[in-house]
Amino acid sequence: MDGRQLKAFIAVFEARNITGAARRLHLSQPALSGTIKSLEDLLGTQLFLREARGVAVTEAARILYPQARRILSQTDSMTRQFRQSGHVSGIDIGVEADIAAQDVARFVVLARSAVPALFVSLLDGCKGDARLSTEDARCEDELFLPLFIEPYVLAIPEGRDADALPWIVCPTHPTHQRLLPYYGAAAGAPAAHAETLGLALNLVSAGLGACVAPESLARGHAGIAVQPIDGFEMSRRVGLCYAVQALDKPVLATLVEQLRADASAVSAMV
Repeated sequence: MDGRQLKAFIAVFEARNITGAARRLHLSQPALSGTIKSLEDLLGTQLFLREARGVAVTEAARILYPQARRILSQTDSMTRQFRQSGHVSGIDIGVEADIAAQDVARFVVLARSAVPALFVSLLDGCKGDARLSTEDARCEDELFLPLFIEPYVLAIPEGRDADALPWIVCPTHPTHQRLLPYYGAAAGAPAAHAETLGLALNLVSAGLGACVAPESLARGHAGIAVQPIDGFEMSRRVGLCYAVQALDKPVLATLVEQLRADASAVSAMV
């Protein structure tokens, strides 16, 4: 259960009308109805009954309402503490190897916008309160909050013909199996192996061959030309990986809640 669901529930409970509640929250009616349905599925009970003019509340909704108001009040109070008091609170974020510098910068800007008094410490690798990582690198017991989506591109040495180049591949990388249909038979005779996409791009810069990599990562390497991948679409999601128990740290809980709310607001207006 998250703040977005509770805000949707409170708005419908108070308005007794999906249309009015959606207008209040600046959401589309289908988006609001979907949020209420996901909350009902989570709780295993019906909260509202549709009527000719609006909705009626169930007994379960009457029980939930004061608790939801109290939870949101506590969350808002915590957010105001960080936004208005000038209190600086720190958070440690691990950055995985294949996250581009521009994505790290974008994350820090988003985080400081969500919680202005936040002090961010960046760590190398699988460390910290949460990790800036890709969804396919999420550990089994972690949650994932997507922040960016970016396409994969063909990376080749500048001034070279892609058709004449062998592949540089990453056999242990989670994307390798997905790329085999694109590599074709040439995957059996690569120019080199690399453990990470960043290392593969270093080999491309050195002129050893071509590789497929996220656009942001490829553009961060000198001496590399970037081309779209003809006939093969592939993308990745970059975001925060974190354990449920890590949300016991108030600053991380506030950051995750605010980033999720901001992302929902943007998608609802698109």
